[in-house]
Amino acid sequence: MTNTPFDLSGQVAVITGSSRGIGRASAELLAQLGAKVVISSRKAEPCQEVADGIRKAGGDAHVIPCNISRRDEVKALIDGSIAHYGGIDILVCNAAVNPYYGPLLDITDEAFDKIMGSNVKSNLWLCALAIPQMAARGKGSVIIVSSIGGLRGSTVIGAYGISKAADFALCRSLAGEWGPQGVRVNCVAPGLIKTDFARALWEDEERLKRRCATTPLRRIGEPHEIAGAVAYLASDASTFMTGQTIVVDGGVTTASA
Repeated sequence: MTNTPFDLSGQVAVITGSSRGIGRASAELLAQLGAKVVISSRKAEPCQEVADGIRKAGGDAHVIPCNISRRDEVKALIDGSIAHYGGIDILVCNAAVNPYYGPLLDITDEAFDKIMGSNVKSNLWLCALAIPQMAARGKGSVIIVSSIGGLRGSTVIGAYGISKAADFALCRSLAGEWGPQGVRVNCVAPGLIKTDFARALWEDEERLKRRCATTPLRRIGEPHEIAGAVAYLASDASTFMTGQTIVVDGGVTTASA
């Protein structure tokens, strides 16, 4: 991949929630493009499996478990990544939670706070710890994996959608604050992707049938189809892009029926 804007050789990428789904696919692609990747999720064992696979393919991967809802663990992730690799060039804020499925007005305070804390506050923590050292070198890229749930209403995952809309605002504000120092901040907003995280949505056959019928590509997405957008935003192919959101949803948000 040398001599292309997608070459990530020598760069270090930290990807949260990278033991499976979109995070794993992103980590594997960034490693394939030459990045040294830090694999992170709550449990070490599945992270190690991903890291071993990357190493077997000739890549460089390091494991640091982290529960993103705990500030001390987020700090340990960033500090540990810098200690191991010497710095962070790419931060992918992918980990998220959705402990509630149902009418928005029935959600408990505990569930709402968990969603906002893990999906928004943790991203702020990660950025606060990683961006300054990027700015000190005059370059860096932050990618927040949001969702089209932040663009649309929902009768079953409304609080999750609120958190993802907040991520759009977080991205825009950080882009304005850190752009002068060379740090770019962008979002990717996936549609329905076949991951364990979204299983409740795509395992419901009737719901899946309706979604596919109103999606121009007539199907839901796969994790690797989001990883490509993450790689673009991480690379020099997107050096004039910041504060933006790439929607990758098979066209569902463009369809009238």
